[in-house]
Amino acid sequence: MTLTFPHFLAATFLVVVLLNFAALASSSGHDYSDALSKAILFFEGQRSGFLPKDQRQSWRANSGLSDGWTYNTDLTGGYYDAGDNVKFGFPMAFTTTMLAWSVIEFGDSMPPGELRNALVAIRWATDYMLKTVAQPNRIFVQVGDPNADHNCWERPEDMDTIRTVYAVDAPNSASEVAGETAAALSAASMAFKSSDPGYSDTLLKNAMKAFEFADTYRGAYSDNPNIRGGACPFYCDFDGYQDELLWGAAWLRRATQEGSFLDYITNNAKTLGAEESINEFGWDNKHAGLNVLVSKEVLENNMYDLQSYKLSADSFMCTLIPESSSSHIEYTPGGLIYKPGGSNLQHVTSITFLLMVYANYLDKTSQTLNCGNINVSPSWLRQQAKKQVDYVLGDNPMGLSYMVGYGDRYPQRIHHRGSSLPSINDHPQFIACKEGSVYFNSSGSNPNVLVGALVGGPGNDDVYMDDRADFKKSEPTTYINAPFVGVLAYFVANPNP
Repeated sequence: MTLTFPHFLAATFLVVVLLNFAALASSSGHDYSDALSKAILFFEGQRSGFLPKDQRQSWRANSGLSDGWTYNTDLTGGYYDAGDNVKFGFPMAFTTTMLAWSVIEFGDSMPPGELRNALVAIRWATDYMLKTVAQPNRIFVQVGDPNADHNCWERPEDMDTIRTVYAVDAPNSASEVAGETAAALSAASMAFKSSDPGYSDTLLKNAMKAFEFADTYRGAYSDNPNIRGGACPFYCDFDGYQDELLWGAAWLRRATQEGSFLDYITNNAKTLGAEESINEFGWDNKHAGLNVLVSKEVLENNMYDLQSYKLSADSFMCTLIPESSSSHIEYTPGGLIYKPGGSNLQHVTSITFLLMVYANYLDKTSQTLNCGNINVSPSWLRQQAKKQVDYVLGDNPMGLSYMVGYGDRYPQRIHHRGSSLPSINDHPQFIACKEGSVYFNSSGSNPNVLVGALVGGPGNDDVYMDDRADFKKSEPTTYINAPFVGVLAYFVANPNP
């Protein structure tokens, strides 16, 4: 076949890209310490409420200061989930669990200053979450009307959309939000146990209270008519609430070592679906993370009544291994874990985190992973995780870091209101709901660099177009970053596993 000139150019471009990718992959040398610092710093750009004097993302300012007034309560603080100005309790709680789990498993690998920053990031969420469970028989699950918010392109500091407060009162159900809140507060209580034992105790007491609500009034929060219009389709409960009950109980077991929680995860494994082979882990589906978490009890304490959890964890890990006969996960041509649906890096970071945690559990007990036709060592799991990390940081066919502010080339036009609009320092005048559209539609780079933000990432063809309107690829979220904090911490201390 004779190549026409356009075909020749395309072929030449592909060869150059692949050669560039090969060169990058062979000379990794990433600054994991810098990446860790920036991954944690990102959370300061997502803060709601009164910002402290040591706020480092200095283009941000106070916002959401009247949150909760319709209930005559203080619901200031917490995090905006992504590029909008809504506080969704379900993903915020999962983000907090993952930040705390990062500190629990990998805090010893963090430089002291970054461990402190990670704890500050956790506390910004947990201080808010304590407010959400402060009233008897009630949990606040969300602040802000997402439909009104998404109709505007506004800085959080200018926000004049309705700040609807979504509350669930007993006997109505909110098992997945309350269960995840219990998990987050339990994990955070462990993270703070040595540095602030009083705060740790407060977190644990409230975790138990949240779990009691979740378990007593079983059901999905998004099944409530007064909640559904705000939670859906954004953070609807698509996968059931049962996994959050087991997840919350498992974290309470880990934090308290109480037999009652051990009995709960043992006796309810079958009825709540723990034995189902579900290879997912994220803000809505906790199964794979639950199985890895509980496997620690089997591996280290010989709790064979929990063996079904470990078998499921093993099965999940084997699906990630291309050489395994049970492998069925999809990878892009450049080697990135890929799941359809958008915001793919949420899957990459959460799965990579589980690879690292399971490797630690196996390593500590001198065990390997049996995947039928092959045995897999902990170091192999870590090497697989490192490939994902290095891809995200720039070793990919685009030669692009998917962490904003890391490396020489990174996304410039992320889908994020505060980042894309001029800061109030540079433009103190109010920018109304629709007046921000000119900035949304601009082809220019965002004026405020949201340092550390991980975007949704490339498609299954490894292509990323840096388009602000393509939110599935260009929007950062807190739950993409949170698991990456722990993974990066490990590689700071162990750059060559």
